[in-house]
Amino acid sequence: MKVEDLAAANVTGAAPRRSTSAWLAGIGDELHDKLARASLVQPRADRSSVQLGCFTSEYIESRTDVKPRTVTNLKRAAKALVDYFGEDRPITSITAGDAEDYRLHLLGKGLSENTVRRMCGRARQFFRVAVKRKLIDQEPFADIPCNVGANESRRRYITRDEIEHVLHACPDAEWRMIFALSRYGGLRCTSEHLELRWGDIDWDQERITVRSPKTEHHEGKDLRVIPLFPELKSYLLELFGECEPGTEYVINRYRHRESNLRTQACRIIRRAGIEPWPKTFHNLRASRQTELCETFPLHVVCAWIGNSQAIAAKHYLQVTDEHWSRATAGQALQNPVQHTAAESRNESQGETEVESEVQSVQSFADECSSMHAQPIPPAGLEPATR
Repeated sequence: MKVEDLAAANVTGAAPRRSTSAWLAGIGDELHDKLARASLVQPRADRSSVQLGCFTSEYIESRTDVKPRTVTNLKRAAKALVDYFGEDRPITSITAGDAEDYRLHLLGKGLSENTVRRMCGRARQFFRVAVKRKLIDQEPFADIPCNVGANESRRRYITRDEIEHVLHACPDAEWRMIFALSRYGGLRCTSEHLELRWGDIDWDQERITVRSPKTEHHEGKDLRVIPLFPELKSYLLELFGECEPGTEYVINRYRHRESNLRTQACRIIRRAGIEPWPKTFHNLRASRQTELCETFPLHVVCAWIGNSQAIAAKHYLQVTDEHWSRATAGQALQNPVQHTAAESRNESQGETEVESEVQSVQSFADECSSMHAQPIPPAGLEPATR
């Protein structure tokens, strides 16, 4: 029936039925070659000739829809694969066992678990495309863990006192603006900092429109609106007063993509007398979200920060020293009050119970008196039998 459908499609020039196309995609190379020799289908490409280096390069070149940073990450992942397996290695020869050996090789190089998971995730991306293109039958990285987990050792809550010391150590207003946008605005550095324009700031309504290159490929996530926080306003006014008329962007001096803001930021932090913390800008952003959640509902804070509640709980929200202090201080203050309240409550309950018992006994006595005054009905206690 499938062969007859293919033959009819060739005669009429129409596409075969959907079920036939699905069946055709799932058959082996031997049967497919027989159909190709009968001129019923087009021959499949020689899958054994597809080499790893050529395939990864062509795939990266075809991804014109992604950001330059994503292309850089894909090239880094492709290079790691080629260095391990070889540029001429046929992709059909790479098995699940080879994928596991590759993961162990990356761990042996001293890379962190999360870094290895990211690189294996990008390797899975390459081979998933190969499966879709019918170049391989199974994805070798399917069972390799690729989800990045939260690394508690790299979390750090940056207090207001610490960030104020850092802001005083900044060399100019733009650097103060970069730190303030991260810690008090919760913006992603550097992508959202460099996209911020003076026209995005509504001084009258006290709103800031934040453009998000990272999430713009999701529908409705290309921008968000945040409050013009009081802590942020003074630094914006300072920088605005220094800008030339007609300046479009808030950050101008450090707009070059080659600028390594993290390295310079660590120098400024050391100048403030503070040891640089891990994930320099992410922890500033996470500290702001943790701080805002003390005052506003989580869904509101997530709308301002630009992440989901699940991501916030996993990667952003932190337990601070203030939480511990408030918890212990609150317990010490509440215990005497609770004890006094409990005693007062017990005393009032005792008085109420005594009064209730007296009223209950008096009511029972009244009922007994009324029962003695009434004769028993002639029919007695049993139902009438007349």
